[in-house]
Amino acid sequence: AGMCQEVNVESLHFLYRTVPGRMVLKVLTQPSVSEICGRFLDSSLSKCLICPFVKKNQIDLSEYELEQIGSFNDFFSRKIKQDKRPIDMEENHLIAPCDGLLSVWKIKENTVFPVKQSHYTISSLLHSKKLAQRYHGGYCLVYRLCVNHYHRYCYVDSGQKSRNFFIPGRLHTVRPVALREVPVFTENSREYTLIRTEKFGTVVQMEVGAMLVGRIVNHEEKGSTIRGKEKGYFQYGGSTIIVLIEPEQVQIREDILQSSALTKEVPVKMGEVIGHAIEH
Repeated sequence: AGMCQEVNVESLHFLYRTVPGRMVLKVLTQPSVSEICGRFLDSSLSKCLICPFVKKNQIDLSEYELEQIGSFNDFFSRKIKQDKRPIDMEENHLIAPCDGLLSVWKIKENTVFPVKQSHYTISSLLHSKKLAQRYHGGYCLVYRLCVNHYHRYCYVDSGQKSRNFFIPGRLHTVRPVALREVPVFTENSREYTLIRTEKFGTVVQMEVGAMLVGRIVNHEEKGSTIRGKEKGYFQYGGSTIIVLIEPEQVQIREDILQSSALTKEVPVKMGEVIGHAIEH
């Protein structure tokens, strides 16, 4: 968490709060720049980045399947050994869909919460006021993945899923840098699906991409889901997964709620129990 916070404070102050930084931000968020970076990280030339990355982030290679790693992106989205992430299959338990740093918000009419250096309401996150209404009074679970985390994720529960809804990212540069309360920010690309579950109502599971080449790769479209089955993975870039739960469906673990009230993130791992269904 400290590593991510250091990047936020130093690099993003320059990018979002200074005139030169805004100019750099415009360049960095161009699709052509992301495409060039992505192509390099997909190529065999990028393998030279793997060893320094492992050393800097103190990654335990013994936990992962490392056959057929041909590029940095292959390594970044590496699979973990099956026994390293046991999935709790108790139907009344709500699990974490990924490794990450978890924050939980109670959703109110105009709740604004931070995601990847931007701020969203539920309606702006989903680009749908009608859908957002279903989650007022419920919970917003934000799992922040740093570059050293495992970047594959699973379905949060079994059920029937909708198609995947993709929302492209945008760069907002409306106000002068002097108006610090309305800084330049990026609206990150994101993709979500609705999962109709038996115990937790209709859940939104959303992946949020990074500013540069945090590409989202989801495996399936509309159909059935199985709790713990791999849903997809991120390629390079710190990323975020958001889960929205309707009101009166889940009781989140008390230690997580207490930490979130103090703006402290809770480290969790994929498959871990983070709450319990409310019996009706």
